Amino acid sequence: MQSPVAFFDTLEAMPNPFKQPVTTLTHLVQEAPEDAIKDYQFASEFIFSYRGSPDTFSTYRREIEHFLHWCWLVAKKSLTEINREDIEAYVDFARQPPATWIGDKNVSRFFDRGGERIPNPEWRPYVTTAGEYVASQAGLQSLFSVLSSFFNFLIQESYLAANPVAQIRQKSKFIRKHQAQGRIRRLSPLQWDYVIEVAETMARETPGVHERTLFIMNALFAMYLRVSELVETPRWQPQMGHFQADQEGNWWFITVGKGNKEREISVSDAMLGALKRYRQSRGLPTLPSPGEPSPLIHKTRGKGGITSTRQIRGIVQQVFNVAADKMRREGFVEEAERLGDATVHWLRHTGISEDVKHRPREHVRDDAGHGSSAITDRYIDVERAERHASARNKTIR
Repeated sequence: MQSPVAFFDTLEAMPNPFKQPVTTLTHLVQEAPEDAIKDYQFASEFIFSYRGSPDTFSTYRREIEHFLHWCWLVAKKSLTEINREDIEAYVDFARQPPATWIGDKNVSRFFDRGGERIPNPEWRPYVTTAGEYVASQAGLQSLFSVLSSFFNFLIQESYLAANPVAQIRQKSKFIRKHQAQGRIRRLSPLQWDYVIEVAETMARETPGVHERTLFIMNALFAMYLRVSELVETPRWQPQMGHFQADQEGNWWFITVGKGNKEREISVSDAMLGALKRYRQSRGLPTLPSPGEPSPLIHKTRGKGGITSTRQIRGIVQQVFNVAADKMRREGFVEEAERLGDATVHWLRHTGISEDVKHRPREHVRDDAGHGSSAITDRYIDVERAERHASARNKTIR
């Protein structure tokens, strides 16, 4: 089965569907169901409404795009024809898509040609860099969540009468249930020591590039930032002036995070020291002035701040890779292998997990932007550790 092309462009390049309604799909698919243009119009409006957050936009675009690929090219149906059995068939498909739909690397969705955006034929809907493609439990949960929201949107727009995802009563046959809250994925103290040591070495050896790297690592860990809070988006441009001192001389960082919520993060003395070092490397005064518009994470080439979460992830991954290699050379093979699974978000988890050992959890909750202390409590492993200790000496015979 031939792989489809990308249906939706990047956050920056996607046209506003409210101003430019869809009139043809011939550049995307040769044969489509009768109502495909209406499907695509509503899907574009739904995805476009999530452009405030790059990560959320990417997630919703991916899930809706995958689903439309299946509807039109596999099931040969419009959204108006989809029922509960179709959703179940789609989930089975998504767990094991055709090999021709799976790529081994991330490539751009479109490229410019003569001022026109052209689908990249090398792009694939699914990507795996570790051999055989396996749909994760988190991926399946995302699939159900996004599709349910999408169908509710279509109902509100009077395009559909029912939500077929909501009609699936036993999602457990697709998604495993956990007895207790899953373990938080974070770096061990040894892994973090290696990671931050590598970042400091890189900054010392190549300050023109890696002082920025070091600051990114410090900010993600010490202020529990999400990667999306470091990049410029239409709704938020992180600037140096968002570091602010109050009347008592305490420093705070203002950011806009998940759910478009603004929060104030307390800045430790160590983080303030990291900020001073970073600013000095950029030729700026030691501390920012009120309202200073300098971008927080600058581009090494050109003006302005970084606008791609992928670039931040790449910077962090480089540090992880070097740290893992160093750990292997020094005999910490198992720790190095586990570090190979780490993602940028682990730095946020690691910072929170370390701080709940020493700070009031309500303070950590507010700095992290958690909606309740119950979420912060997930980072406390005391009960889990005690449960294991009580079982350690059990006998079998």
